[in-house]
Amino acid sequence: MVDITHKITTLREATAIAVVRTSSEETINAIRENQVPKGNVFEMAKAAGLLGVKKTPELLPDCHPLPIEYTGIDYKINGLEIQISVTVKTIYKTGVEVEAMHGASIVALTMYDMLKPIDKNVEIGTIGLQNKKGGKSSFKINSEGLTAKVVVCSDTIFKGEGEDKAGKAIASKLKDFEIDSTIEIIPDEAEEIRSALKKASSDLVIFTGGTGVGPRDVTPETIESMLDLKLKGVEEQMRNYGQQRMPYAMLSRLVAGIMNGKIVLALPGSTKGAAECMDAIFPHVLHVFKVIEGKRHD
Repeated sequence: MVDITHKITTLREATAIAVVRTSSEETINAIRENQVPKGNVFEMAKAAGLLGVKKTPELLPDCHPLPIEYTGIDYKINGLEIQISVTVKTIYKTGVEVEAMHGASIVALTMYDMLKPIDKNVEIGTIGLQNKKGGKSSFKINSEGLTAKVVVCSDTIFKGEGEDKAGKAIASKLKDFEIDSTIEIIPDEAEEIRSALKKASSDLVIFTGGTGVGPRDVTPETIESMLDLKLKGVEEQMRNYGQQRMPYAMLSRLVAGIMNGKIVLALPGSTKGAAECMDAIFPHVLHVFKVIEGKRHD
């Protein structure tokens, strides 16, 4: 199965439709009046559809098992056709489109099986996805024209005794959202951090390193003193995301805020930690530019 461990949990919803075509008014009347020999068509098909939704990952090899938190099945009779609508909801990392379509197909097949003794020409028509919501595709952010400065805070890397990997990982993530970035390497010194932030002319300033609890880790308190506003929810999201993957994440003193219309972030110095923080909040954090004064990225 596809790796979804990097994704964030959001409300996911999908509605699929299927059509069953009968050949006579007598078939439709038998359904309405509950006169079909095999039983109540709508109720039986609904029960089968609910089971079909739940069993989707058991039958389709690449589908992830996920918690189904709602399934609604509705019918609409239009002439000699019955339109089936199946809506599925979950709060999870991946969508429920296949679950909804699988449920609709099982409902249609159950109806076909129950109606074929009284209608030899019954058939199944269109089965398709009507709509879906949730995930990054539902929260699209236009990042056109945005720029970023990535500041690597590390004595070792500044002296040339180590290689920058975290800064490059952040820049790579930004590139995925078409955000141009530059990388600057500075020592773990409060004055250097303040200077880098003051001089930054980009829309985002992302620091990596110096967010732990060591004696040289001064990035958080240095940046916090310069912010106009802290984004506590962003900090909570990064920490929660990291904590689900690594217990030591609770020791990271992450920072998120706004200064002079810029988004300012302080991320861990580890490559994995920095990349995970980016996955946790991007691209949604860019919504800030729609609500703060002076920025209009619609």
